[in-house]
Amino acid sequence: MTENPREVSEWAIGVDVGGTKVAAGFVDAQGEIHQHTRVPMNSRGTAEEGLAAVTGAIDALMKLAPKANSASRRIGICAPGPLDPRTGVVLNPPNVTCWRNYPLAAEIAARYGGSVKLENDAKSAGLAETLWGAGRGHRNVFYTCIGTGIGAGILFDGRIYHGRTGAADEAGHMVIDYHGPQCGCGKKGCIETMAAGPAIARKARARLGGETGRKSLMLELAGGKLDAITSEIVGRAYEAGDSLAKEILLETVELVTIWLGNVVDLLEPDVIIIGGGVAAMLNPFFEGIRKGLPAWCMNKRCLEIPIVPARYGAESGIAGGAALCMFPGASE
Repeated sequence: MTENPREVSEWAIGVDVGGTKVAAGFVDAQGEIHQHTRVPMNSRGTAEEGLAAVTGAIDALMKLAPKANSASRRIGICAPGPLDPRTGVVLNPPNVTCWRNYPLAAEIAARYGGSVKLENDAKSAGLAETLWGAGRGHRNVFYTCIGTGIGAGILFDGRIYHGRTGAADEAGHMVIDYHGPQCGCGKKGCIETMAAGPAIARKARARLGGETGRKSLMLELAGGKLDAITSEIVGRAYEAGDSLAKEILLETVELVTIWLGNVVDLLEPDVIIIGGGVAAMLNPFFEGIRKGLPAWCMNKRCLEIPIVPARYGAESGIAGGAALCMFPGASE
């Protein structure tokens, strides 16, 4: 990671707003992330507290580049949706309740000047991957981030697909089992509520709590506390050869394969890019997912579509925010 930028004017600032943190960083024209900062986020507090977290991250970052000036400043913000990228207003994200119909882009522009862009976090990360990452060289890209939730970005000819009002790309809320558990969005059986990190952890806790005598390293890694088992613990147990952890991950892989089969039939992208914390855990299964597509897909050429890991990991939001500024036409 480069520590000293050549010229701040060649950079954009990417800001990643999450439920527990706000991260900000300088990104150059090649998509390389340089200095970056991170501050806590109180997503359940007041609107002013949420704004203070964003400005705190940007202020801390600007101290690392004192020559930055408002004339060259470009700030791109990734935030959980729903939001309106055209007006820069955060609407009603279920995981960031401090903002309701909040003009975040306008508030940041009033404080820092320059150009400010606001976009859904997964869409932005998909743009960064298309421009600089695993989707480079492909016309049509489907990007998904599998972590605490499942977000997605659809890019056609290098441009984000927004739909009529900017609310498109909610592929994480495609229903694959209408008898399944209720999702936070209100529907039943969304892929998010069945294959994201919390779902993996719930399944592990249910198996260990309901099957007497079933041994697993997961409980040991959780300090003997059933409710302390997380998806990360499931992944660590799998790497250590735990049979129950492997069973749970293989079930998750099948669900993801079914979902991506639907995506291929709907979009037929040139490439499928998977990022996020759970994706890193599922990485060894990517080829298995691709080979499993024909069972869940009408498209007879589905095996030609590569399924690849994302370039950007935890810093995808920073890269995505900067991409919005450097290639504004791609998000309009």
